[in-house]
Amino acid sequence: MNGISLAARLVARGRVVAFTGAGVSAESGIPTFRGRGGLWERFKPEELATPEAFARDPARVWAWYKWRLSLVLSAKPNPAHLALAELERMGLLTAVITQNVDGLHQAAGSKRVVELHGSLRRARCTRCGFKVRLSRVPEEELPRCPACRGLLRPDVVWFGESLPADAWLEAVELASSCKCMLVIGTSCAVYPAASLPLIAKRGGAALVEVSLEATPLTAIADVSLRGRAGELLPLLVDEVKRLISR
Repeated sequence: MNGISLAARLVARGRVVAFTGAGVSAESGIPTFRGRGGLWERFKPEELATPEAFARDPARVWAWYKWRLSLVLSAKPNPAHLALAELERMGLLTAVITQNVDGLHQAAGSKRVVELHGSLRRARCTRCGFKVRLSRVPEEELPRCPACRGLLRPDVVWFGESLPADAWLEAVELASSCKCMLVIGTSCAVYPAASLPLIAKRGGAALVEVSLEATPLTAIADVSLRGRAGELLPLLVDEVKRLISR
């Protein structure tokens, strides 16, 4: 039995949760952070993605995030995003837990998306906490809160900050209760998010990894599929459909 067929059998049982990373959105033109060509080869995290950097030079940080937001707003969901939305419509996929901040899962039609690291498509006030939806790149050098005129910041999790408590608790509950976790396009190197597949495995779930290369998770995965998520996931969905239509 090949890897796709075995993975499809695990997915067809239902109660599947997907855990996604930057590799999923790379095929939509969104740069990854780690590895060859990643953003952290060209930019220093401590200068652009920490509370201290924002306090020191908010205009510089906003300029970088406006550039990233422009990429996100022009990007389209790729076949991997669409395949996961299809599994949800089929009643097999319970939710997508994502480390990505681009909103492409929602754009593809996924309904239950847990954003562990926030979203580039939102900003929040540093004074009152009000959140603003960003449908375009802000024109102001330093965007201001429409409620109190406080300084807005990107609504993403920076280095040194905790994950949103509600998102983390929901993610842990999903990982603990699923029968199968699809781990897609993530290096499994950023904690605490990278602990979610381990939580799923301890709870008895099967792990299906989809990645271009081996990761720390590979050794314990039930199935490891090597290749582009945008190519493999549609094949997986087609095989699942074949199985459940018998």
